[in-house]
Amino acid sequence: MTDPIAARTRPIAIAHRAGNQLDRLRAAEAVGVDYVETDVWLHRGRLEIRHEKTAGPLPVLWERWHLTPGWTPRFELAELLQSALPETVFLLDLKGINRRLPAVLVETLAEYAPGRPFAVCSQNWDLVDAIRDHPNATAFYSVGKPWQLRRLAARLDRVGRHAVSIKSSLLDAATVRAIKERASAVVPWRVRTPAQAQQLLDWGVDGINADDLALLRDVMNDLRVPLSARHRATLS
Repeated sequence: MTDPIAARTRPIAIAHRAGNQLDRLRAAEAVGVDYVETDVWLHRGRLEIRHEKTAGPLPVLWERWHLTPGWTPRFELAELLQSALPETVFLLDLKGINRRLPAVLVETLAEYAPGRPFAVCSQNWDLVDAIRDHPNATAFYSVGKPWQLRRLAARLDRVGRHAVSIKSSLLDAATVRAIKERASAVVPWRVRTPAQAQQLLDWGVDGINADDLALLRDVMNDLRVPLSARHRATLS
């Protein structure tokens, strides 16, 4: 197995949150995406797979406008790794501020997926820093807010050329060019339509992170040629 960033010959396809549920994992594996994104929390010593947050001592999980019971069994990383195909590469989105998360993650990967390439991302860049030099890891510094974008160049100048995962609404052609001067790859998330994906690819991004698996299939095939090149081919 090889790291998709290093081996890429086409746009990278990342299935957003597809590792959070087994049925979504199976669907993403069927499409053959490069990375299956998975949200990972360290909670009470366990690596839990979920996007929802805990509510302190209350036995509920919450996200925006809905609550879910927190007392039911929770999906854990060990179960996910055991359920995945051997060739599946996970992009593990490290959540929260628990500084022990990277170390526990490395221990769990060594036990349940020894030698398997993986990627980590987080808007808590200190968590990425703690694991970026692992021999099997690819590091993505996640950017979801304008103030993080303003600080990105200084961080990459300090740590070297690593990948960047960034909210698509923060990008334009000039911003993509500026990030690529320092980053090994730029992959936007919250990409919802083929037109949006094509615009981002024309700006020079290296891949797409999306919920829509059909869109990702197109990114891996039909959308690999920029619109400008298609236009020239039509005219010739």
